Amino acid sequence: MKIKITGKELKITEAINNYVERKLDRINKYFNESEAEVTLRTEKNEQIAEIYLVAEGKRYRAVTENKDMYASIDKDIDILEGQIRKEKTKKEKMIKDASLKTIEIEDDPIREVRNEIIKTSYYEIKPMLPEDAVLKLQEKPSQNFLAFINVETGKVNIIHKLKDGKNYGLVEPEV
Repeated sequence: MKIKITGKELKITEAINNYVERKLDRINKYFNESEAEVTLRTEKNEQIAEIYLVAEGKRYRAVTENKDMYASIDKDIDILEGQIRKEKTKKEKMIKDASLKTIEIEDDPIREVRNEIIKTSYYEIKPMLPEDAVLKLQEKPSQNFLAFINVETGKVNIIHKLKDGKNYGLVEPEV
């Protein structure tokens, strides 16, 4: 890894230089070749560390400020490592998805099912007021509707979430 360390209004000591190089070794394990530009500066009471990394055609950047320069450097390394891991995971997922897309499935009329009930769900219907049904539905964010017996009418009703995500609809039988 090629490392360039620059100090603005700050003298780069041997200790800081060694610390930055040692910390950047954590990043070096992810790439064959990479370049890092480290800029360390002081503004008022803050110690600012900026690390700009170029590796495998990708650019990563982290800037943090802290009262302690070493803490700023540590935080930058953590940020860069997170960005790199995210990028690698994204890349691996794309490769995996691409390989799945290349598998072609022949049109098999036996496999194709249309206008058939392919899943049955069972649930308990309890008597309650529509307002209580809304509260019950709010407890289960993954559920889109709830069937219940309306205490006032004695009939099965369905409360469902509307597309706006804020309001609810009530389905009642006509008779």
